[in-house]
Amino acid sequence: MNLLRKILLSTAALVALVASGGVPVGYYSSIDGKRGQDLKNAVHQLLKNHTVVTYGSLWYHFPSTDCRLDNPAQVWDMYSNIVRYFRGSSSVGGMNREHSFPKSWWGGAQVDAYTDLNHLYPSDGDANMAKSNYPLGEVSTASFDNGCTRVGTPMAGQGGGSSTVFEPDDEYKGDFARTYFYMATCYQDYTWKYTFMVSNTAWQTLNEWSINLLLKWSRNDPVSDKEVARNEAVYRIQNNRNPFIDNPTLAEYIWGSHYGEAFIVGDSGEEPQGDPILITPNLETVIEMGEVALGKSLTMTVYVKGKNLRENLSVLLFRDDYKMFSIPVSSIPRNVAVSDEGYPLQVTYSPTAIGSHKCRLLIYDGGLTGSYGADISAQCLAVPSLSTINALPATDVNGENYVARWQAAPEAVDYYIVNRIVYDDRNNIVESGQFSADDTFYQFDDLMPGQTHTYTVQSYRLGYTSQPSNVITVAASGIDGVEADKPIAFIATPGGVLVKCSEPHRCVDIYSTNGILVKHIDVVNNDDFIYLPQGIYIMLSASARKPVKLVIR
Repeated sequence: MNLLRKILLSTAALVALVASGGVPVGYYSSIDGKRGQDLKNAVHQLLKNHTVVTYGSLWYHFPSTDCRLDNPAQVWDMYSNIVRYFRGSSSVGGMNREHSFPKSWWGGAQVDAYTDLNHLYPSDGDANMAKSNYPLGEVSTASFDNGCTRVGTPMAGQGGGSSTVFEPDDEYKGDFARTYFYMATCYQDYTWKYTFMVSNTAWQTLNEWSINLLLKWSRNDPVSDKEVARNEAVYRIQNNRNPFIDNPTLAEYIWGSHYGEAFIVGDSGEEPQGDPILITPNLETVIEMGEVALGKSLTMTVYVKGKNLRENLSVLLFRDDYKMFSIPVSSIPRNVAVSDEGYPLQVTYSPTAIGSHKCRLLIYDGGLTGSYGADISAQCLAVPSLSTINALPATDVNGENYVARWQAAPEAVDYYIVNRIVYDDRNNIVESGQFSADDTFYQFDDLMPGQTHTYTVQSYRLGYTSQPSNVITVAASGIDGVEADKPIAFIATPGGVLVKCSEPHRCVDIYSTNGILVKHIDVVNNDDFIYLPQGIYIMLSASARKPVKLVIR
């Protein structure tokens, strides 16, 4: 304990050397003097390794990253003017965790970008649904307009082949532009499934039309106090920053008017020559690991990165509940800590009791003056009991689009998981994947001719998932097949159908072959006649999930 006490006493000297907030000393030194493609690659290396938070923990972080500066209890929603308030660390009714840079563009996989707070914002649910995965753009004719978010046909030369674009309010256009600059740089090594705004062939990542649009928005809407405060809050959580907020002209050196010129960081944020410094984590870093159920564990990676270190760093956990947390090493090699990537320190939380727990991570030696520390906190809850979800038939089946739907779980959940399988016309599996959703629906836009899609739904809470739901099937021509529970038959006659069933069926829906709901009937009984014009229909009920094809001649 004598060593630990000595380290803690010397921390006061370090505090005097480190400014509260702002760009950490030496953070941008690795990009100084770079130009063009080399500059973008250097920024990519700086950003890519960061603490990756869990999807379930996002509502823990939003109260610090997306609160109104004049009223921290109020949500700062860039998608609507509706006033909503945070309720502790729980979700906010009517709001989603929105990927402003659509996750479908990289295929929706739950990779680092999936939970990167630099592009995740709390969003009004209706606006989020309306904007879908459309590219940014300026709307010519709006199909959705809530006074803050506009969705509709793009101005000439915009959209990148999409017939619909999403236009944020003028107040936030620069925010979205700098968010997209960050995403196009941090994840430049991704392969893009949708290329409305991005390219898989050019080192700039962004397409020419989107570069012009984003530079225009960034110039017309300069960095705001909101962005600066949010950048600081995200840095304390993820240990990386949006450099296009810290350095507003950086985008011009990569894509714009200063392309080809060397980017000079300047005096701000430069370290004293030769002094050992720790760039991440810093004194304000907060490692919030979120919730986990008893019997489960959580692991997060904290990147330890320094400059001018003279020897290996030492690390330890101490204070409070440190025995419930663990790190695999007590020493970090100097050569790894001073690399562009930094050292990936794994922190694991393995609670042995229900409750809130915390400890402190201490980093010292290496020639540093004093010690650096980061507070770690997590919460252990009882194992949840999760009900099996009831999946509902897809709606809005039209062309490539459909909306998967399901009934809400009766208990609190973190989110829903949609398990989807795509089959070709020979019933071979061509793709399978999982998609997370806050609400009781998820919109897909990749239904191709000859394909059949199936989906099941599960709820997720504290590391546990419910049993998979019933299977829903969607084909390119509309709803093709769903699991059956109770029998029902229909006899087609001129002008409609005669219902044959052993007991009443509720919630009977009749769809056209492109998935449009034609008729809804609350209850049908045996020998009921349903009038329908000439055509082909799909019919199903709440208790008989296997659709029946009807041909009315």
